[in-house]
Amino acid sequence: MNHGFVKIAAAIPSVKVADCQSNTESILGQIRQCIEQEVQIVCFPELAITAYTCADLFHNHLLLDEAEKSLTYLLEQTKRQSIVCIVGMPVKSRNQLFNAAVAFQRGKILAVVPKTYLAAYNEFYETRWFSSAQDVVAKEVSLCGQMAPIGSDIIMRNQKFSFSIEICEDFWTPVPPSSFQALAGSQLIFNLSASNELIGKNNYRKQLITQQSARCIAGYVYVSSGFGESSTDLLFSGNGIIAENGLIIAENERFSLDEQLVVTDIDIERMSGDRQKNTCFMQGLSPLKTDSNFRIVPFELPVYQRFVLSRDVFPFPFIPTGLELNDRCHEIFNIQMNALAVRLHHTGIKTVVVGISGGLDSTLALLVCVKTFDKMGLPRKNIQGITMPGFGTTDRTYNNARQLIEKLGVTFREIDIKDACIQHLKDIEHEGELDITYENTQARERTQILMDIANQMGGLVIGTGDLSELALGWATYNGDHMSMYAVNNSIPKTLVRYLVKWVTENKMEEAAKHILLDVIDTPVSPELLPADENGDIAQKTEDVVGPYELHDFYLYYMLRYGFRPSKIYFLAQKAFKGKYDNDTIKKWLKVFLRRFFSQQFKRSSMPDGPKVGSVNLSPRGDWRMPSDASSRMWLDEAEKL
Repeated sequence: MNHGFVKIAAAIPSVKVADCQSNTESILGQIRQCIEQEVQIVCFPELAITAYTCADLFHNHLLLDEAEKSLTYLLEQTKRQSIVCIVGMPVKSRNQLFNAAVAFQRGKILAVVPKTYLAAYNEFYETRWFSSAQDVVAKEVSLCGQMAPIGSDIIMRNQKFSFSIEICEDFWTPVPPSSFQALAGSQLIFNLSASNELIGKNNYRKQLITQQSARCIAGYVYVSSGFGESSTDLLFSGNGIIAENGLIIAENERFSLDEQLVVTDIDIERMSGDRQKNTCFMQGLSPLKTDSNFRIVPFELPVYQRFVLSRDVFPFPFIPTGLELNDRCHEIFNIQMNALAVRLHHTGIKTVVVGISGGLDSTLALLVCVKTFDKMGLPRKNIQGITMPGFGTTDRTYNNARQLIEKLGVTFREIDIKDACIQHLKDIEHEGELDITYENTQARERTQILMDIANQMGGLVIGTGDLSELALGWATYNGDHMSMYAVNNSIPKTLVRYLVKWVTENKMEEAAKHILLDVIDTPVSPELLPADENGDIAQKTEDVVGPYELHDFYLYYMLRYGFRPSKIYFLAQKAFKGKYDNDTIKKWLKVFLRRFFSQQFKRSSMPDGPKVGSVNLSPRGDWRMPSDASSRMWLDEAEKL
């Protein structure tokens, strides 16, 4: 596979009811299109060779014979092609007729999978014509001059991954066949369907698809009949829906009068990692449906000379898109608020101390405190907002910090740290060089002040550092690295800006909004080095460690899915095409890997704080790594990119 991806297609051909020759030509045409697009597996709708709405014509010998001839034609026309094709057709076996899916490759039938659950209610009469897979008598069927395995207990497998098949109604049942198939190892499930349209049915259908792909931690490819099926009593709109572990990654436009082909890539490696991490997954394995109860059919995964990723890669994996952004921000902010409220309630403390720099992180922490106090009925004056100007503090950040504290009705306190830092540097015989000691002295002085004021007030020091800083170790050990409760420790830097903006627009009084908007536009900086000749911020974090949008991308895919550097690099090229060249992506990837491994010791002693997403670095929760772990293998692979 290419970086763990398999290119698949959901094909919706135009059909003519009971015209096998016409339908087969449409199917073959779409197979050829798939080959041109280097698709590895293509799936067609239920009974695509005959059409689904043939009704009592399924009892006619001519129709059944022509369907088999059509399959023979498809086998002959594709015998030199490695693409795996799955088509729906009626199949005779012994004295039974099955609504079946036929998988074939290079002119050979791999397997015949009959439908298990036959709809026989409302508009459906399938038991009038077909037998269930549960009633299969023989283990093999003679079809097109070949002997092929038949049954719902079949999984197609090669050295890289496995796939299986179910048909339409199968996945509308309480326990679909694909649930057992997934437990037996199938990572990719194809559903050949017909499924007519009704008001509201499509939304329910999509919910079933996403839920089944999520429960099975699998790719789910759903394709149903479209234009040409009989409209005597029903209408078929044509659905091509492809989901991956609970998320729809590609779908077509319904009600089209034309043939459609939905092509995308399923990340098998991603789902394999999730199954491995989720130790509950295999605990659901029934003793009656173990791997030994399934027949394994080998197949060859097509290999093409080049690989172009068909799916988009969103550059900001921590940031939801569209309407989800508002809901997610609301949820995240409420997690932060309620977590802090629990800690305050548990300790009985009614005062918090926050260092306010005028930057994004401390602003978000302050907003969490303000809204938590409002919710708990505590006065905002119990929040101690401390600004501590140092050698690099600019007028812009100082004024924003001061005005924000005052506009929010928080207790304002200013403590200049310059003299204390000068004295400390003198005490340790530091010559005044603007080095790391010079910078960290300021960070530790600020933390000492916050801790001591918290002792004075009987309060909690609220940490302001975020997830991205923890990943990179961009914090002074026992300086801003430490607090009594860290409300931002699960919020990545790229999301902090969106959260502050969301709170500004949805939760804030008008008096504070203009200040918050300026904070949002302020460059990220620790302000530990003197300002430039114009009094502006001279020390910009991203000039030193690299763009946070890249680091957050690397962090997400390394921790959430355990991807190796080569795959992260491949995805980043797609996600940031036109913004960063390959050398830049590689440069900062190496920086990320080097810092991530070397800075684990800071994360091993990080304070408590709420988890809000699937990626978290708490040593008590999601991430346990030795501080002495070597980065050599990861850096060696990155160097070879």
